[in-house]
Amino acid sequence: MSRSEHPAGTDRDGRLIDARLHLLDRQILDCDGVPVATVDDIELSGIESDGVTSSAPRVEAILTGSTLMTRIFGGRLPRSRLHRIKWDDVAEVGITLRLRVRSEALDATWPERWVRDQIIGRIPGGRHAPD
Repeated sequence: MSRSEHPAGTDRDGRLIDARLHLLDRQILDCDGVPVATVDDIELSGIESDGVTSSAPRVEAILTGSTLMTRIFGGRLPRSRLHRIKWDDVAEVGITLRLRVRSEALDATWPERWVRDQIIGRIPGGRHAPD
């Protein structure tokens, strides 16, 4: 069944999705089960800027970013700081969201990769798992 054949508000198995309950703040795992991030927001289509729904709303992407400081001090992270993961890359919605792609293929994991390569990798013994 293609994406366009799914009724609005359902996942690929036909279950009804409540964005607040099933998506927001859920952990995202890549296809190998490696943690990627958590869902901070979702991007919908079918809703115009004045709040009028032009068609059935659809999830276009899940958004993730470094929201720790905004959660501690309040406020909202600028949209430009959020990383977009296409809804087509989501394979399964359950306790976690499982992706069809590896985490290395996503922009959402670049800060972790940078810290691993530039900081942790320079510490003696930092390039291999502990014995």
